[in-house]
Amino acid sequence: MLLKIEKRAEYSKAMVYLTPVIALVLTVLASIILFKLLGVNPIEALYQFFVAPLDSKYELSELFVKATPLILCAIGLSVGFRANVWNIGAEGQLTMGAIVGSSLFIYFPETESVFLLPAMIMLGAVGGGAWAAIPAYFKTRFNANEILTSLMLVYVAILVLSLLVHGPWRDPAGFNFPESQTFSPSATMPILVSGTRMHFGTLLALLAVLGTWIMLARTLIGFQVKVIGAAPRAGGYAGFSQKKVVWFVLLFGGAMAGIAGISEVSGPIGQVLPTISPGYGFTAIIVAFLGRLHPVGIFFAGLLMALTYLGGETAQISLGLPVAVTGVFQGMVLFFLLACDVLVHYRFRLNTARKVVS
Repeated sequence: MLLKIEKRAEYSKAMVYLTPVIALVLTVLASIILFKLLGVNPIEALYQFFVAPLDSKYELSELFVKATPLILCAIGLSVGFRANVWNIGAEGQLTMGAIVGSSLFIYFPETESVFLLPAMIMLGAVGGGAWAAIPAYFKTRFNANEILTSLMLVYVAILVLSLLVHGPWRDPAGFNFPESQTFSPSATMPILVSGTRMHFGTLLALLAVLGTWIMLARTLIGFQVKVIGAAPRAGGYAGFSQKKVVWFVLLFGGAMAGIAGISEVSGPIGQVLPTISPGYGFTAIIVAFLGRLHPVGIFFAGLLMALTYLGGETAQISLGLPVAVTGVFQGMVLFFLLACDVLVHYRFRLNTARKVVS
């Protein structure tokens, strides 16, 4: 081979935090070529993607509405990724959290108690955590790959949701549409800024960022997560249980995704629909890595990914671009981020060694 790959003996830690910026710059450059191929003015397209969605207070608040489920899911996933536990099923855990949390209102629609919404949020966390407990059990009991089990459970959760809204949860007064009845005010997230859709779920996301930062930096379980992820054998010698860490990070990630799910159905959606998320659970994987698995970085990465959703919708309306452009943009961000990470830790060398002919 002309090229060989070798691991760097040392790498710049500063570059680890600069790679998201480099990846974004490369993504913008690649998107210019993409817009050219689509026959669209690249400057106008970039303006519609990154500037137009922030023109007013309402549109700025929509950025936080979109970012809320992304941040919540990514915060949960990042803790697992730090421990080398690869939970890919946040989308299913979000869906199951929405189902379990909504069930309280669905079966007790006349309840006007002030405790209804807090109970729904807690049930959402329980639902998401319970769904994540399935891959946790198979991982710790049979050493099953959590990537496969968590991912397959996404489609099971979506089918359960479809079964409910097409069957027992369908609103009798909903003209036969597959949707639940609209949530009452006591089951709806309070609005934080009047005249917008920015709701209490955004505050929950901020609390999750702060709480996870403190947990990772100041608590024993946070230390265990980092040690098990970096050196599992050393963690074992220190008396840390790898199985307990697996259970913790998967349940934590599922609970965060479940809260994201209930914040969506009791927030901007206001009822249970066949489709709750446009893929927030999968996009959250990009958010987690773009934020370098750090809660503060995830907060800003979540805002950026939310902007791509809003920008894609704006570009679709104003420029006639396909909605798939949003997914392509997000995919390019992940591709360039992973490529930059590889170059930080590895280098390519020309293979100048010659074969000795005997």
